[in-house]
Amino acid sequence: MKTCTIGYLPELDYSGTEALNTICSNLLFAGQNMKKIVMTSCSAGDGKSYLTMHTAQNLAGRGKRVCIVDADLRRSMVIRNYAMETEGEWIGLAHYLAGYNTMDDIIYQTNIEGMCYVPIGRDLVNPIQLLDSQAFDDLLKMLTANFDIVLVDAPPVGLVIDAAVIAGYCDGCIFVIEYNHTKRRDINEGQKQIEQSGCAILGCVINNVKFDSISAKRYYNRGYYKHYYSKYYTKDGKKTKKKK
Repeated sequence: MKTCTIGYLPELDYSGTEALNTICSNLLFAGQNMKKIVMTSCSAGDGKSYLTMHTAQNLAGRGKRVCIVDADLRRSMVIRNYAMETEGEWIGLAHYLAGYNTMDDIIYQTNIEGMCYVPIGRDLVNPIQLLDSQAFDDLLKMLTANFDIVLVDAPPVGLVIDAAVIAGYCDGCIFVIEYNHTKRRDINEGQKQIEQSGCAILGCVINNVKFDSISAKRYYNRGYYKHYYSKYYTKDGKKTKKKK
């Protein structure tokens, strides 16, 4: 198997880590038949690739074998944004679907244990014929036979039809929505496209939320944990002995 290095993957803060843990736990409890998950959004820049990378890392950290399939054949930014490097030329999804390479040629083991990556290989102007094919279906089936979960990073569903086509070959879909940016009309249209493909919508992830702006902060800081914290910890955060 080929190898590649992820040079840049930003760390999450505490609230982001807890949110991601919740997402991954819910994903694992979605059922044994939910192994091929398409990640999409309504517009570019909503953070779907960011979520895909962190979800894969989190699941791999739990001992799962995870494979990311970069299916944004028109304009993928994954390799550039995450400073990914490999020896020689990138061989990927486009090469496989066009019949030039085998599955073994396009799977790269990353420097994160348990996490593999299938790059696009090359940009295509009109990839629909390749994506809507038996070859793509066969690839996803073979990957699910070798991995615990396959995350397919698709283009935004609101811009091109690719995501809906890809969803037709997947078990479930996760929408990434940017807080105070994505319009409700676009969400509704994207939902309709995915539902028409027959793919189950598992839920949506609201990205780029400022923790100070949501009521959950009051819950964590003043609600459930307030009694516990004041009883066992001093104001400077040092643990105290439990009173009898």
